[in-house]
Amino acid sequence: MTSNRSEGKTSSEAHAYTPGLKVKRSIMVQKTRRLPIQGKVLVDVGDEVEHNTIVAQASISGDPQIVKASSIMGVDAIDLSRYMLKKEGDEVREGENIAYYSALFGLIKKQVTSPIDGFIESVSEITGQIILRGAPVPINLNAYISGKVVEVMPGEGITIETPAALIQGIFGIGGESHGKIRVAVDSPEDELNEKHIHAEDRDAILVGGSLVTLDALRKASEVGVSCIMVGGVRHTDIIQFTGEEIGVAITGHEDVGLTLIVTEGFGRLTMSQRTFDLLKKFEGQLASVNGATQIRAGVLRPEIIIPHDEGQGQEEVGELTLGMVPGTPVRIIRQPHFGTIGKVSSLPVELQQLKSESYVRVLNVALDDGTIVTVPRANVEIIEI
Repeated sequence: MTSNRSEGKTSSEAHAYTPGLKVKRSIMVQKTRRLPIQGKVLVDVGDEVEHNTIVAQASISGDPQIVKASSIMGVDAIDLSRYMLKKEGDEVREGENIAYYSALFGLIKKQVTSPIDGFIESVSEITGQIILRGAPVPINLNAYISGKVVEVMPGEGITIETPAALIQGIFGIGGESHGKIRVAVDSPEDELNEKHIHAEDRDAILVGGSLVTLDALRKASEVGVSCIMVGGVRHTDIIQFTGEEIGVAITGHEDVGLTLIVTEGFGRLTMSQRTFDLLKKFEGQLASVNGATQIRAGVLRPEIIIPHDEGQGQEEVGELTLGMVPGTPVRIIRQPHFGTIGKVSSLPVELQQLKSESYVRVLNVALDDGTIVTVPRANVEIIEI
């Protein structure tokens, strides 16, 4: 520890790299779309696809259903095959006779009907049971974004590439969706409430300002809004809206009728002016969104991707590879300044002691109001612009 502190005497600045959220007007986005099981890829390299193009298909076996056939008919299990009207592998329809037993010149009649649509998987002369398997369940994988197919993985999936604007959020719920962007408020400080949401917003991506209310979330879900993008949301409202506690595991599975992407954090937090202006610039355009979030190992960010042809942008990585330097835009991600945006003012080399008595590297951040605050470097993330 002592040797580390002495190193600070040789330089007034230090190097730091902290990955963060992307806010890009023009970048080449690549998305790999992969089936959960082996299937068939339906497109080729070079094909142009839309967001709803089915690019690959597969099917999974239906659920099994056990029918106690010998018991139903009152025959020995070993004799079951004699009374089968269908054999293993045959397709069956719900209500169709699959086995029949008659005795005493037809005075006694027993039959077994299929409870499902599917096929006969097995007939056991040991248990006297028939195992039916439901019809295969198709899996259709869409492209998610519009663009060009640049790679095909036979039987697995594809990679799509497109020039687009890309904005990542800090937290989200709900899965993949699409819609046209409508900026529903006048400024990034404004609250998005139920009065801003109209019947015409069905399938739209609505952009709010500093906060979305619980009533607005509920109304948006009723109307059929595709996604809400907003600076902040109250944690208690998220719990009430989803009906569950949101933990640190991956989100995106919530069945709440819409996708929510939060760009700044929990509470009332003004959306970054750059983010708001970028969304305003592309108002009316079709975009793809995904609220899936993972904040532990293998970080996954919620995102909005807006394909456009305003020049084929390439990601500028020069400054980012330098890490944090004076002037780098950052967001503070811990209290007491959680969600605040500013620029790196300086990066002292010397370790500084926290209230916990541990020594950490810090940086000074100039906030938008001119205030300079000192925070641990682990408490900030770079905003890629």
